Amino acid sequence: MSELEERSPRRRNRRRRRSDRSGRPRGLLLLPHLLTTAGLGFGFFAIVMAFAGKNDLSAAAIVFAMLCDVFDGRVARLAKSTSKFGGEYDSIADTVSFGVAPAMLAVSAGNLQALGRAGWVMAFLYTACAALRLARFNVHPSRYRGRFEGLPSPSAAGVIASTQLFVSFLREKGFAVDVPEFAIAGGTALLGLLMVSSIPYRSFKELDLRHSFLTLVFVVFAVALVLLEPGVTLFAIGVIYTFHGPIEWLIRQRSGKRLEEVAPVTNEAPQG
Repeated sequence: MSELEERSPRRRNRRRRRSDRSGRPRGLLLLPHLLTTAGLGFGFFAIVMAFAGKNDLSAAAIVFAMLCDVFDGRVARLAKSTSKFGGEYDSIADTVSFGVAPAMLAVSAGNLQALGRAGWVMAFLYTACAALRLARFNVHPSRYRGRFEGLPSPSAAGVIASTQLFVSFLREKGFAVDVPEFAIAGGTALLGLLMVSSIPYRSFKELDLRHSFLTLVFVVFAVALVLLEPGVTLFAIGVIYTFHGPIEWLIRQRSGKRLEEVAPVTNEAPQG
């Protein structure tokens, strides 16, 4: 057999590996991982900026990491490329972007060093709870249909980032804002505890933008507000979402209503 004949099957195999069995190009399959990597990069950048004392840039980087987290799972599902590897990689990236980075931002912006050991312990509690929250989600996403079990880690990170942006907005408007260190430490720890709680939070993954005109209008209006004044809008959304879970839980406890439970899932981790 000639050398050219030996190379031909190899070339065909390479071309065959470039597409999966459905004919989808490998670039489309890699796109979710690239988005996850971008989110990880924003999380790393947020940590660096927090160390440098550039807290607004750190907060903005966390927000961009949240956007990457929103799209990587959706792109994976659209491309039908969800995998256990993608889910594990996504969780590792989220631990950095939504576990470590927000804690470092809280330490830097909140001057938690002034509290001594208590300050970094509170920040570490947040990081540990975020890691536990992500691990639990990989094993069992939720007991209830259309709900997360515990505050999602991107939402908790968004509250810390948007608080920094909101405080900067107030200071630019001439308001003297001086939040005590213990309040920041306590709020950071509280967000961590909400993440590992069993309180159900709405996932909003079942929103139908194609067939519900009012829902589409509401989403467009919310996006416009975010673009107009991101610090204020993101802070308001974060606070409302954080407290809506416990409020709805208390209402259900008093009324006796129960949420619809879903069947147990396998250990294959979903990406997103």
